Amino acid sequence: MSGIESDREDTPKRVAAEDLNEARKLLLKLVRIPSVTGEERACAEQLKTYFETHDREVWIDDAGNVRAPADDGVLLTSHVDTVPGDIPVRVERMAVDDVSYGGDVPEDGDGATEGETDVLWGRGSVDAKGCLAAMAVAAVRTGASFVGVTGEEVDSRGSRFLVEDRETAPDAVVNGEPSGWEGITLGYRGLLAGTYVATSESGHSSRPENNAIQDALDWWDRVEAEFEPDEWVPVFERVTCKPVGIDGGVSEDGLSVETTLDVQLRIPPEHTTDEIREIADGYLENGTVHWHDRVEPVMTSPRTPVARAFRAAVRGQGGEPHLLRKTGTSDMNVFARHWDCPMVTYGPGDSDLDHAPNEHVPLDEYDAAVDVLTAATERLLEG
Repeated sequence: MSGIESDREDTPKRVAAEDLNEARKLLLKLVRIPSVTGEERACAEQLKTYFETHDREVWIDDAGNVRAPADDGVLLTSHVDTVPGDIPVRVERMAVDDVSYGGDVPEDGDGATEGETDVLWGRGSVDAKGCLAAMAVAAVRTGASFVGVTGEEVDSRGSRFLVEDRETAPDAVVNGEPSGWEGITLGYRGLLAGTYVATSESGHSSRPENNAIQDALDWWDRVEAEFEPDEWVPVFERVTCKPVGIDGGVSEDGLSVETTLDVQLRIPPEHTTDEIREIADGYLENGTVHWHDRVEPVMTSPRTPVARAFRAAVRGQGGEPHLLRKTGTSDMNVFARHWDCPMVTYGPGDSDLDHAPNEHVPLDEYDAAVDVLTAATERLLEG
């Protein structure tokens, strides 16, 4: 990537790759390599090379995870895969006011002068290669264990494989997702996803009896009414319902009406997926539901050693720590389900840019997150 000239004062200036420090170069290399879920291998190999360069044991396991075991006092982990989307990869010097930070602008950012900063654009720069690269750098600096996992955007196959493949849990886990360099995520809602299937006899549309399509819509109306939101209750504490796909019509032989309805329910920590499934199934009058994905919610204490270490590290970088609860799900849900150890989720970037067409991360925020991760990990490893 080379610099370009422009006679327009408001045109962002490209930053040459050779002008970046090692941590920034790693991030740029990872973002340049497409790694949509299921196609992570090339990016995983690049990450493996980084650890080999620093004389770390590293391999790619049967799930495609990049595993660099070391001091299991802390496991640093984030995901290699991204959602689809072609965003031209470049580093530009931009006005700070034109950039989306995950919180406050870090003080004394590297290279940030007179209200300008270097910004990396590209799919995955926020979700979650900024986190992935920051974890890798911190793992090399501190000697902590590291895993870059696959499939988080679809089915968390990498983290599910990891918890089954490891014989013991680490002492602590730091999961990588964008929280902003001052943010520390303590909780995620769970997920229950399924497909409603129904069939009815075909007949003239003037007949009053429900067909399968109406049965599907009626069932979902009853489920949504059960969990009708109270505007005074925070979203994190609600069960929220979302239809995500529907297909229906007369069968090929013309003898029946068939329909499928794909649905998702997000579940707060006061419930389990079994509880919500039982409620939803209770409203079935016709048809069946195949529940094909369930992820339990998680909420951790702000008083664990990991949470305390991150609060201290953020303050050490001149920031004000913010404790967060996220309305989606992450691999932290999987880890918490299987490992009884303290954990948080942390990483640079504005999570509002997850999956967005303008995904970008300010590199001074990335630098600050690397420093926070390093300081927090060192504190935890020292005991």
